Amino acid sequence: MISFFSKLKNGLKKTNRAISEVFTGKKINDDLYEELEAALLMSDAGVAATTHLLNDLKARVKATKASDSNQVKALLIDAMTDLLTPLQGKLVLALQPTVMMVAGVNGAGKTTSIGKLTWHFANQGASVLLAAADTFRAAAREQLAVWADRNKLGSSKVEIISQEGADPSSVCYDAVMAGKARGASLVIADTAGRLPTQAHLMAELTKIKRVIQKADFSAPHEVILVLDGNTGQNALVQLQAFDAAIGVTGVIITKLDGTAKGGVLAAIALLPNVPKVYFIGVGEALEDLQPFDAREFSEALFS
Repeated sequence: MISFFSKLKNGLKKTNRAISEVFTGKKINDDLYEELEAALLMSDAGVAATTHLLNDLKARVKATKASDSNQVKALLIDAMTDLLTPLQGKLVLALQPTVMMVAGVNGAGKTTSIGKLTWHFANQGASVLLAAADTFRAAAREQLAVWADRNKLGSSKVEIISQEGADPSSVCYDAVMAGKARGASLVIADTAGRLPTQAHLMAELTKIKRVIQKADFSAPHEVILVLDGNTGQNALVQLQAFDAAIGVTGVIITKLDGTAKGGVLAAIALLPNVPKVYFIGVGEALEDLQPFDAREFSEALFS
């Protein structure tokens, strides 16, 4: 079986290859840094993160008196690890039930990620209740029901609250109330995919959050945004828009097994209100969604 790290490294090979070419047989001089700058910008790191990484790297090279290109690449991995470490966080079920609201644009892999999250927690013995609040998309409820059925592991319970044609807020309210009554460990609300520019749909998201709070004043305890790893700098626009609307607490980065460049995580790390990147995804299998590890990601990206 191919390891998660191998899948991640293979998914990030576009950046990996570009960085490797920069360091192949090169002297440590201004030309190398210029080529590295271009490679980082092409990886979707953005201007601010690229400048930060280059300044940090130059300081490390000076401090260690590194003269070999392989040494400099190792220092770049260290610099990226330090930049991304604040993003690293563990998603824990601190309350019962922990209420989680999941949002994202169409096609980001939101419902699939919910299915994998369910597997992750059900595999640890948690009972999970899913709210099929994506009432806009055809077959969304059916897709979530399939994931619920796949995730019935041993003694763990996975249930779904679904109402055809119902108001999404109503579905979420019923799910939270049912989760409290049934002693569920986790309630996950699958909201409809939407673009940040769709004002009426973004307003629907804020309504869902308000109604969830009527069922449990402390909820939602987590607001997760699913971002497609291939969208580059547009992921920043999505994150800032959804955060302004519903207060994002954590992020899942999907599809890092495709044509992903990966540098966008460096750009996210420099945002004023830095969310946690709880999970990253590299494939279709249930186990292909894994907790984000800054060191592992940096090594896959640059080594």
